[in-house]
Formats: sequence, C-alpha cells, structure tokens
Amino acid sequence: MKQLIQSYKTGELGLFEVPAQICDENGVLIKTTASLVSAGTEKMIVDIAKKSLLGKAKARPDLVKQVIDKMKKEGIQNTLEKVFNKLDTPIPLGYSCAGHVMDVGNNIDGISVGDRVACGGVGYANHSEINYVPKNLFVKIPDNVDDIDASFVTVGAIALQGIRQTGPTLGENIAVMGLGLLGQLTVQMLKANGCRVIGSDVDPDKIELAKKLGADEACHAEDLIKKAMDFSNGYGVDAVIITASTMSNQPIIDAGDISRMRGRVIVVGMVGMEIPRNEYYKKELTLKLSMAYGPGRYDPEYEEKGIDYPYDLVRWTEQRNFEAFLNLIAEGKVRPKELITHEFDFDNAMKAYDLLEGKVKEKYLGIVLKYTHDLDIQEHKIVQINAKPIPQDEVSVGLIGAGNFTKSIILPNLKKVDGFELTGLCTATGVSAHGTGQKHGFKYITTDTNEIYKNDEINAVFITTRHDQHAPNVLKTIKAKKHCFVEKPLCINEEELEEIAEAYDGSVILQVGFNRRFAPLVRKMKERVGNVPMSVTYRVNAGVIPKNIWVQDPDVGGGRIVGEVCHFIDTCSYLIGSEVDNVYAACIHKNDKSIPDEDNVSIVLTYKNGSTATINYYAYGDSSMPKEYMELFANGIAMEMNNFRELVIYEKGKKERFKNSNQDKGFINEFKMFKKAVQTGVPAIPFESIYNTTLTTFKILESLKSKQAIEL
Repeated sequence: MKQLIQSYKTGELGLFEVPAQICDENGVLIKTTASLVSAGTEKMIVDIAKKSLLGKAKARPDLVKQVIDKMKKEGIQNTLEKVFNKLDTPIPLGYSCAGHVMDVGNNIDGISVGDRVACGGVGYANHSEINYVPKNLFVKIPDNVDDIDASFVTVGAIALQGIRQTGPTLGENIAVMGLGLLGQLTVQMLKANGCRVIGSDVDPDKIELAKKLGADEACHAEDLIKKAMDFSNGYGVDAVIITASTMSNQPIIDAGDISRMRGRVIVVGMVGMEIPRNEYYKKELTLKLSMAYGPGRYDPEYEEKGIDYPYDLVRWTEQRNFEAFLNLIAEGKVRPKELITHEFDFDNAMKAYDLLEGKVKEKYLGIVLKYTHDLDIQEHKIVQINAKPIPQDEVSVGLIGAGNFTKSIILPNLKKVDGFELTGLCTATGVSAHGTGQKHGFKYITTDTNEIYKNDEINAVFITTRHDQHAPNVLKTIKAKKHCFVEKPLCINEEELEEIAEAYDGSVILQVGFNRRFAPLVRKMKERVGNVPMSVTYRVNAGVIPKNIWVQDPDVGGGRIVGEVCHFIDTCSYLIGSEVDNVYAACIHKNDKSIPDEDNVSIVLTYKNGSTATINYYAYGDSSMPKEYMELFANGIAMEMNNFRELVIYEKGKKERFKNSNQDKGFINEFKMFKKAVQTGVPAIPFESIYNTTLTTFKILESLKSKQAIEL
C-alpha cells in the first residue's frame, strides 16, 4: 500500500510503498476514502523538516542542551550517532480521515466490516491507503454525512474542544482570532451554540468566508480592537478564542485589549505566549489553553488500550467530541465542504504539499485527498526492498521491532560486526518498517511476524519489541528452530519464564541483551579479579521515567526492576561467577506518586559461592551525575568503574587507570559473541545464568512486598 512519509533529516517527502499494519485486538483496520491535509499543523512539520541541521537546532534549543549534556556523559561519537539516528526517523503525515472498515479487532463491539468511520489521531489517521485505528479514535459516520465532510473530524474536534474550554452561554459575544480551518469551524459551532461572533484575520477572502458561514462581524486583524469594542457596545467581548498560528505575541496582547472585565481568553492555535500582565491583571482575565481534541489526548491508556473515561465524570472525551462534531454536520449546522479549496487524488498528493510549500502560488484553506484504490490486506503485508542473495555462512537476521533503542543502538552496532546479513524486518507500522528497512538495507519489510518465522533464509531472530512481546516471540523463535537474540528482559513474569525454560532444549542459541558483561572495562575487571569470593557495589543514577510511559506499565513493560535492573544483576553475576541464592530489597516510601516507589531501591544479593552484591538503583538523582558507578572488593584488590569511561584498579599499593574516550557498554562485543555462539553452538551466556538473573528480578519485587529476604 502507499503512504505519505517525510524524512525529518532531509525533508524529503513522498508516497512510498509500505506494508499494511496488522489489526490489533483493540482497534480496526480501515481502507481510507478521504483524508484532510491540515494546512497549519502539517505546514509547520514540513517546514521544520526542510530546515538545515542548524535550522532545526535553532527551532528546538531545548533539545540542543540535552545533546550537549549527553556528550559530556557518553562521549561525542556515541551521542552524535544517536542524534543522527533519531533524525532519520520518518514522519507519517496526516491525522484526520474517513474510510471503510476492513478488519475488526477481537475487543471491538458494535462495528462491522464495511461500516463507514471517521478517524483521528497523530500516527493513526494518516495519509495512507490503509490505517490501523484504536477503538477510542474512531466513530461511525451518520448516514447523511459523506466521507469528505467526515474527514474533517479531528480538526472539528480541536475547534470544539476550544469552545468547551471557553464555556460560552447563549447570547454571549465571542471573538475568534484567526479564520483558517480551525477558526472557520469555531465560528460555525459558536453560532450553533447561540452566540454572537466576531472574527478576524489578515486574509480578506477568509474574512468574507466567515461572514458567509454565519459570523455576525468579521474584520482585518488590525481593525479588531475598534470593531470588537463597537460589537460589544463598549464593554469588551465575553471571550476570545485564539485559533491563529504565529510566533508573534500580538494575538495574546490584542485578546487582552478586547476582553471585558473578567473575560476569558482561550488559546487553541500556536501563538506567542508572553502574557502582558498589567492588562490581564487589571481585568482579572482567565487564560486557558485547549488540549487538542479533548480529554484522552496523550493518555496511552485511552488512546492505545482503548480504556474509556466514565461518561458521567468526563462527558466530552476525544471520541465523544468526534461524535458531536459529526452530528452537527448531519444537522446542517456545520458545513466543512464550504472550506475546501482543493481536492487531489491520493496518487497526486504531492501537489497538495506544493501548495503548502509555496511552489504553487494559489490561496488554499481546506485540502482533501481522495482514495479510489480497491485493496486486499493480504496482498500488502510484505514489501520487497531488494533481491540480494543471502550467503549460507552468514547469520541471517530477522528483526522484530525497531523502536528508538533499536535504531540508535542495536542496528548501528550490529552493522559494525562482520558476518550478519539483515534479511527481514518486522515492525508495528509500515512507516517505521520503510524508514529502517531502506536505511539499513533489509531485503524485505513486513508488519506480520509470521513473515519472519516462516522465511527459510532467516536463521536468527532478533526481538527488540516492547517487553510484553518478548516471551511470546521467544517461544515462537524456539519453535521455529531459529537462534534467538532478545533484548532484555527475557520476559515480564514467572509464568513466562517457566514456559520458556520448559520449551528451551539448547538446540538453538538463546541470548538476552545483557551487554554490560561484554563491556571492555567489565571484562578487564573480571580478568584481574578471577574466581574468588568478592563484594560488588553497583550504583545507578537511573533518572525518572513517568508512570504514563509504557515501561512502567506492569502488563507491558514490567516496570524498571524487571526491565532494567536485570542488567545490573547480570553484570554482578558475571563478575562474581556464581548464581544468586538470596535477595533482600527495600525502597524509598514517599508522598510523590509520579513514579513508583520501587524506582528508588536498594538490593542486597547473596551468591552461592559466598559473594555479595549491593545494587542501589535511584531515579531521583540529578541527571548531571554519571549514570553508573561500580566498586569491587576482593582479597587484596579493589576497583572503581565509572560509567564505562574509566576503570581504576588498586592492587599491591599501586593504582592503574584505564580510560575510554567514548563510553563502551559492550554492544559490539555482545554481537560478536552471539555470532560466535551461533557458529560454535556454545552460548555466550549460559541459559542457567539468564534464568537466574530473570528470576531474581521477580524475587526483588516479592521481597519489596513482603519486606523479607527471599530465597531463589
């Protein structure tokens, strides 16, 4: 299928052949019939992507500071590699469309194949022939509303949410600043609400259109202050809704000037936000921002999992705003078609962006893309990129998952090791598959894992998905008799661990991404200390991950002890050369519930050979402190390892110092050892050690709950 994609790095924009998504249980697949080009939002995205690297840096100075801080901790080379990989991430364009249902997830009720639906959401309602949309981001289209009108649903919901934030009452005087798509829809809905409306813009055509669509008054922005005072009989308007898009602070200033005492100012568009305090203070104005389509936006529980808010507590969610907007169209109170200036067949979508970029000198407002192709899902699950032969003596890789970590760490380091051939790539979205597949030279891309497992050319599967998908894919890989590299953790609960242990017979290599044991400085520590009882202290300045991020979800990420502390357990176990026998853990108990208590935890491990390890894992530290620090004490020797940049060894009254110019956490060595394991049949990490480390993470959680030491 075709999808409109832009490279954030180069600004290249085009229609590309990508695999269609698989229908998840919490959503539907739709065959798109119409999608709306957002002249404001999409023009901004396109403009930023077209900028030079310096231009992008000027546009986002906050990110530049993050890059500089990262360079200090991890080295210039490592940081730049991550930055350029991030810039290579392709951007799917579009967020408002309509279409017909092609497939329905198991958890979806009240919808059938063939139903017409309107869809919203960045990353879901794309300019794409086929889209996967979660259950709370689509609604049925009323019978008397056509697909073209329905494709305005997201922009309509944004305008409607701005009105809800305003709280207008019958007969109030409302000013709408900016008469683009959002402004024109806002004018129409305010009139449907019984308000008197004055609009302003700098474009005479938009001013006339607003009058045609019901505005009681509309004027040039420069005349607004006088006109608004006349319009309100000298009192000032009851409320101002700013739907303009400009870096200027003038709309905020003007809004204060035209407001009555104790009026309301609602910001919907992207404008300068330096508030003139005196005017707002003297009039005791209320200033509010409107969050996109409504409650539920940016909440993964709502948008991704489809968990709705209670109707009686949150009357107007994203989805309910969608429904309300379509009902207004059905009643004839809002007329989106009146806003359309251009329509293009999807095959000619680039003409729409020629308008946005100014290559075609025509005025535009509403731009709609129309889709006419008859598509079959099964025919669009896989896309061939090249026909390269796969040498039989290579480790032929099928990669499942291509998130930020995979693109910035796994793939760049894997390609530095000879003997790997990138054959098949499977990701959740066609956009991700296309960008990563093209860049790294995969033979084919897909969104269906079965296309990886059934391919005879592939002899090794790399699993780098979200954590809840690790165990199911490990089990499928074992069943398919392919070697398996799975990024940590191996799994997220004991039941999965036992299922893997029962299925794994050692006939293929199974390696977990415990890369730190392969780091040169850690290897140097092991080489010098040998196999003697020892004590290891590992301090991790982990940084905060908010509760709403998937890693913190027990059912998806497993939490940070399962998902990340496993790294440090494995490193200690490697140095000690034994398995954990007993664990005790205690965490900070605090009033701040923005992160789990267990993210600030002290863990004491005792080993079968008499050694001990203490892991102090803290999320609350300051980010300027290096992330990882380790001390090791054994008979007559002591060591300090600082963030994989420096190792100091104290022995026989002398001090030796080893330094790395760039942080080396062992990724390249990890992949070298995996390749060697595939070639020799001897695992780089014994399964017993992987099992023990994974089980230890679960026992840490058990110890925190019971406040007791737990034996493994």
